[in-house]
Amino acid sequence: MQISESKRLFAHAKTFIPGGVNSPVRAFRAVGGEPIFIKKADGAYLFDEDGNSYIELINSWGPMILGHNHPMIREAVIQAMENGTSFGAPTAREVEMAELIVKMVPSVEKVRMVNSGTEATMSAIRVARGFTGRDKFIKMEGHYHGHGDSFLISAGSGAITMGNPDSPGVTVGTAKDTLLAPYNDLEAIERLVEANKGEIAALILEPVPGNMGLTLPLPGYLEGLREICTREGIVLIFDEVMTGFRLAKGGAQELFGVTPDMTTLGKIIGGGMPVGAYGGKKEIMEFVSPAGPVYQAGTLSGNPIAMAAGLAMLRYLDTHPEVYAQLALIGRKIAEGITKINHDQNLNYTVNFVGSMYSLFFTQQPVIDFESAKTSDTVLFGRYFQEMLKRGVYLAPSQFESLFLSTALTDELIGRILLAHEESIRLIHQ
Repeated sequence: MQISESKRLFAHAKTFIPGGVNSPVRAFRAVGGEPIFIKKADGAYLFDEDGNSYIELINSWGPMILGHNHPMIREAVIQAMENGTSFGAPTAREVEMAELIVKMVPSVEKVRMVNSGTEATMSAIRVARGFTGRDKFIKMEGHYHGHGDSFLISAGSGAITMGNPDSPGVTVGTAKDTLLAPYNDLEAIERLVEANKGEIAALILEPVPGNMGLTLPLPGYLEGLREICTREGIVLIFDEVMTGFRLAKGGAQELFGVTPDMTTLGKIIGGGMPVGAYGGKKEIMEFVSPAGPVYQAGTLSGNPIAMAAGLAMLRYLDTHPEVYAQLALIGRKIAEGITKINHDQNLNYTVNFVGSMYSLFFTQQPVIDFESAKTSDTVLFGRYFQEMLKRGVYLAPSQFESLFLSTALTDELIGRILLAHEESIRLIHQ
């Protein structure tokens, strides 16, 4: 595989861009080697600057449910651009998008558009604090909610220990109101709530985490969180930037039958364009300016191009629910195929999957939280990543990222993915 142009571009990029990339995971540091520079994408394929093609299993980290460069979404963008790219003023499409989200997502009665998942989560926490008059919030270890200061937090082992900054530039003052708990542990939540009685504004989590590798909620866990938050007057926030409209029309909350107070969204509602949103109960969202006192604004919020792309995507998903059965079948074929190949080679690695998301962990123990995810052999994953890449399959360049599938994956492509896995897994264990 020739990647000389990618190497040249990466060397040149480091002169002008920190680390040569605009998002850290793209640098390939977790898997070795240097990043591949992508020129275009279509259907199930990425094409790099050297002319190589790859079956890809990231789909822009989730939004490309129908595959890349879908004609319907492309046409919607082209038509919208004929009227201009940005107005900084209200448009009809914003209203149509809001109405569609309210229709599809169980928890959302009102919604505000923003420009990214990070903006959505930052805003949701601010609104929850304004609504409750409390300052602290709980987040889960290993869950990623964007790069807002209050989310880049680790914490001590005690139930009452305040958070400590996890990144330079995050102040202790910001960290002190963030409480950290392990995922899938209701007792830890109960201890935190008891130790901070009446002080916790919100509890935010990915109902199905995708940023420590795909990890599933244990039976009763989401229901338990709902019960605790209702009892304690805590705003329960589901970060569905990854899972929203992907696991079901109404996201993970529809799939698992648990309704939060607020939901954050992104990616898919822009059809791949930069976009985000947060919404929830009417009485909470009425605290957002100009209806209420909690300020949040953005010139590009509700951008007409992003709204056009997102509307095309969501309208299709709303009227074609069979997409989710198709995606789940694709996910099951790949996950079960990988598991069988592993077992045939006496390798009992963990494969977690739900719908069109999956992760292969290079550990033999069940992965249910961040601690168990960290038992994965990341060096072995890096070797596996490189072997898959050589065979034309592009994976997320980190053990701790979920993979995302699209309807563009045919049975023939699934067969090629599984063959590449069989060859790669055998080679790295020789």
